[in-house]
Amino acid sequence: MAAKGDVMKSLVLSAMLLLVVPSVAHAKELPDAPSVVAMNGAFFIQPSEPFQTPNVLLEKKTVDKTFLGLALVSAGATFADSYTTLFARQNWLAGKKGVCNAEVQSAYLYGTHPTPVRAYAVASVKTASSVFAAYYLKKHHKKFWSVPLIGNSIISLQGVTQNMMACN
Repeated sequence: MAAKGDVMKSLVLSAMLLLVVPSVAHAKELPDAPSVVAMNGAFFIQPSEPFQTPNVLLEKKTVDKTFLGLALVSAGATFADSYTTLFARQNWLAGKKGVCNAEVQSAYLYGTHPTPVRAYAVASVKTASSVFAAYYLKKHHKKFWSVPLIGNSIISLQGVTQNMMACN
């Protein structure tokens, strides 16, 4: 009887295998959901993940055209101030009366009778300080990074104007 039971067990398993395998293979070809069957031929968009830009692309250059332009204007105004400050020394050396012959507005920087070396050293330090301050502010994403450059330009141009009116 054991042999008859083994044969019967084998037949049942074979029948189940014949019924299950084709139905599983056929299920692989079925659509995913009833909504897909209903939308036969319709345009279907699958949402994808939102586009994210890398942080490298979002970061702006620290030294750009605007920065270089403002730095150039600031440096030009500062060196023009130092150049016109030397008019007081020239007037003093020439012994002129009735015009400025001593620095009075920024004597603490230039001295009363500034030498060219001191005048241009002061201009270099003022320019380097304002450019460094603006660079630092821009690098750390501060909104008012241009204030040091614009402020230096305004102060220097005021000095140029004063020197041209009084010492020329």
